[in-house]
Amino acid sequence: MDEKTRNRMKELVSILNKASEAYYAQDTEIMSNFEYDRLYDELTRLEEITGVTLADSPTVHVGYEAVEELPKERHERPMLSLAKTKSREELRDWLNGKEALLSWKLDGLTIVLTYMDGKLAKAVTRGNGEVGEVVTNNARVFRNVPVSIPYQGELVVRGEAVISYSEFEKINSRIDEAEAKYKNPRNLCSGSVRQLNNEITAARNVNLYVFSLVKAEGVDFHNSRSAQFDFLTEQGFDIVENRLVNPDTIEDEIAYFENKIQSYDIPSDGLVLIYEDIAYGQSLGRTAKFPRDAIAFKWADELRETVLQEMEWSASRTGLINPVAIFEPVELEGTTVSRASVHNVSIVRGLKLGIGDHITVYKANMIIPQIAENLTQSDTLQIPKVCPVCGQPTEIRRVNDVQSLYCVNPSCDAKKIKAFTLFVSRDAMNVDGLSESTLEKFLARGFLHEFADIFHLQRYQQEITQMEGFGEKSYNNLIESIERSRDTTLPRVIYGLGIENVGVANAKLLCRHFRFSIEALRAADVEELSAIDGIGEVIAGSIYDFFHNDERMEQLNHLRQEVRIAVETVEEEGSQTLSGMSFVITGSLEHYENRNALKDEIEAKGGKVTGSVTSKTTCLINNDTASQSSKNKKAKELGIRIISEEEFIEEYL
Repeated sequence: MDEKTRNRMKELVSILNKASEAYYAQDTEIMSNFEYDRLYDELTRLEEITGVTLADSPTVHVGYEAVEELPKERHERPMLSLAKTKSREELRDWLNGKEALLSWKLDGLTIVLTYMDGKLAKAVTRGNGEVGEVVTNNARVFRNVPVSIPYQGELVVRGEAVISYSEFEKINSRIDEAEAKYKNPRNLCSGSVRQLNNEITAARNVNLYVFSLVKAEGVDFHNSRSAQFDFLTEQGFDIVENRLVNPDTIEDEIAYFENKIQSYDIPSDGLVLIYEDIAYGQSLGRTAKFPRDAIAFKWADELRETVLQEMEWSASRTGLINPVAIFEPVELEGTTVSRASVHNVSIVRGLKLGIGDHITVYKANMIIPQIAENLTQSDTLQIPKVCPVCGQPTEIRRVNDVQSLYCVNPSCDAKKIKAFTLFVSRDAMNVDGLSESTLEKFLARGFLHEFADIFHLQRYQQEITQMEGFGEKSYNNLIESIERSRDTTLPRVIYGLGIENVGVANAKLLCRHFRFSIEALRAADVEELSAIDGIGEVIAGSIYDFFHNDERMEQLNHLRQEVRIAVETVEEEGSQTLSGMSFVITGSLEHYENRNALKDEIEAKGGKVTGSVTSKTTCLINNDTASQSSKNKKAKELGIRIISEEEFIEEYL
């Protein structure tokens, strides 16, 4: 193997592993599915040609380690990924004259459910195929998962947890801030399934569709996959839609699914074909990565060539400026498209874009327009040096190996609209009736210049009541909501100020640390702020800069004159019984609503809660004290006690 080929293989392995880590462990995407598949296929070809497979190649490893947020558990049987093809002829040949079941390949989060004596006993995510995360409490609140079934033996099934497109759109419609909206149903579903508080999961309307029976003791299925699905339907499960096919009918059935996906409400990225004859399929064995009894069919993306006409740059509250490609309209999957998000500067540069370039576009999963390839690769597109909204300088910042464009002008109008939107949001001042579009109108008319101006909108009663969409009733409701918002808390105010990197949790953390004194917070230097567990140097710098900006402080003083901040109860020094102690919390809880509630209790008594076990940890709180999670193993290695929630309450509270 020549050096050029080896270096290319190393490069492909590195790129694909980073993309997999982002997708599986961080629920983000740094490249399109189209691009990932193209690079993966290139790597596979090079491995076949050279006979060499690098140790960390994604063709060897399945998935990525799940984040350490929930208890871990090893699967009884490894969950392998499937070999894939985009060729209908290859699917027909694969059948080898046999019958098989053709079904949707749903695009969500794979879950393994275990039932004992007719009751749901356990739910575990796929994780990396070997070890997943236990999400039993969350599975109990999926919309269609039976918590009890007629069958009384041990039953193990695999299914795909999904959030429909319509539900996805509904959830996103309630989020005013564009950059806070979820990118796609798969990411939303993944985050929903892995919540620590299953009340949030319940509100997301997650559904699960079973696609495989792993174990059912004492049941004779007469060697038939169809019989297994019939049995699962009788138990109350929703099963993935499937159709029995043979070499003569398979192409017609693929066409059935292809037509249906145009309006199918459940995210799908292809089809799965599995032999109807169970014994025959099992007799074929498996490769190191793939079972041989099933294969995945990925839609051959409908590509259209077009011309890039413009790159639109859209600014946000944080200053992030997102690129959106505008191209000559083309027909894709039955609709006309002319725009596609390019996400960030890294992707713009990777595609080597230039105005007038000939590009190919497609719809990811037949839904979301994306650029597949740049045929011209002129690489002449200029990254804007000034913000498209305010005309002030921009800068490129690298975060987690991704380059993005930012406006550095703190007074940018785009930032103002987004800043006011955050300020009136539910977790901040909670003002009803001030949507982003309404705020934009008020700002354009000069009603608002700083946050305190919201509390004086009655000055413009006549103008507001004459605006489109407003009348006396809407105006009165708005003023009443504003008056209610005057009574608030310091964490709400701090979060609402929009300090970079300070979300709801950090706002509460800061307020507790400085004993709910805004003066103490304003007086803190970077060193003191950095020392707060959970803050760190970058966030400390953002906080310090905010509170040492004269204009912002003048506006904050104006705001404080308009609101009534509740006086929080601060634990007295004598009650700081956990002072100097450090705890780590993992797994699900029974006595507390969630981990944050227990964390609040510990911190109120002077203790610290950290995310990882170290030699300074007092103890690890985990109701599953015998689990083989990485945190439990680390605690055992360091000789740190592992105690249950009840033991913690008895000993420390």
